[in-house]
Amino acid sequence: MTMLPPTSADVLDDHARPYFLWWCDATVGDLKRHLAADDAEERAYWLGALLREANSRDVWPFVNAQQIVDEWQRLIRYLGRSRSMWAFLLGLDEPSWPPTEAASGK
Repeated sequence: MTMLPPTSADVLDDHARPYFLWWCDATVGDLKRHLAADDAEERAYWLGALLREANSRDVWPFVNAQQIVDEWQRLIRYLGRSRSMWAFLLGLDEPSWPPTEAASGK
């Protein structure tokens, strides 16, 4: 499978502020550190931000499909409206949101 290159060389520059982290003062290097964090919730938050805000071409320099699948259950809460798209792209069942327990108030 041929991958398209990132939309900008800045996505590959550890010192650049990527367009998809528009709400915070984080660099590409900061994002890489968050994605490699020991804390699973921290990884999920930043992976969700990447998947939710970045052009899909700009996701692949940071993670691969298996990493997304491995984090999926923790990650889905951070995906917002992109949840269905990523489920489709990865061949996963679309998760119901909010989870059944949360929707029923349990």
